[in-house]
Amino acid sequence: MIDLILLGCGGNMPMPNRFLSSLFINYRGRKILIDCGEGTQISMKMKNCGFKNIDLICITHLHGDHFNGLIGLLSTIGNSSRTEDLTIIGPPGITKHMDAVRVLVEYLPYNINIIENAQGSFSLHNDYLKDVEISTTNLEHSTECIGYSFYFKRRPKFDKAKAVLNNVPTILWQKLQSGKNIIMNEVEYNPEMVLGNDRKGIKVSFITDTRPISSIPEFIKDSDLFICEAMYGDDIDIPKAIRNNHMTFSEAATLAKSGNSKKLILTHFSPALENPNNYIDNATRVFKNTIIGEDGLEINLNFED
Repeated sequence: MIDLILLGCGGNMPMPNRFLSSLFINYRGRKILIDCGEGTQISMKMKNCGFKNIDLICITHLHGDHFNGLIGLLSTIGNSSRTEDLTIIGPPGITKHMDAVRVLVEYLPYNINIIENAQGSFSLHNDYLKDVEISTTNLEHSTECIGYSFYFKRRPKFDKAKAVLNNVPTILWQKLQSGKNIIMNEVEYNPEMVLGNDRKGIKVSFITDTRPISSIPEFIKDSDLFICEAMYGDDIDIPKAIRNNHMTFSEAATLAKSGNSKKLILTHFSPALENPNNYIDNATRVFKNTIIGEDGLEINLNFED
């Protein structure tokens, strides 16, 4: 199971009733954070997210409402006694920005690995997140901006008949099932000798800040959960959305429909959009399974049987 929390759903600046857009993912007890504007720590504390086991932070772009909370967060993670490496992925310029952050957070008990402008799909060399395939795509904003997709792979079922057929000693079954290669009595055994067919995983896509460009539907295709910016509720604001490189509710919903997503959560609302629920019909008439994001919204995704 994958547990997600929408830590904030605001854009531009934190409001008294709305934190900045950020997503927290808990997978097998390890954590992924997407974007970190000021106030993200407070939202995390309110939801008891924990700080020590954050292994990956993904930054969409370097505007302050998506980045400026990192200074305090990295310090807090250090105070949690973390010593394992932490990875930060971001757009072009993330290394330069992190150099500035390191001046302010000089002493940390862990190393930070930076992946700048990652392209395509890849997995981390991390014991905890090696089963997560990460993909990125370039978006259209006023600065370099990338979208993220995460595919959480599901391990195949143990196949006893296959293990017996391959003469695998029973003492090795559990270790092989966990994905390890083992050599015993000068014979090498691998997981494929005891595992059945692949099973469908879970795909989560996160897109902000951008116009609805043509590459997005293919990138988010078949997402079990699609979280998308929706800065403006009404289509009368499309000229404003074009000018500021953002989207309306209906434009986000059109992407969800075109990409065959199962569920859409709207986020990154303008500070002027006091009650996003007033405009939900603009999205649901295009894509029925749409939810208006709110701070602290919890989502649980289960692997299909």
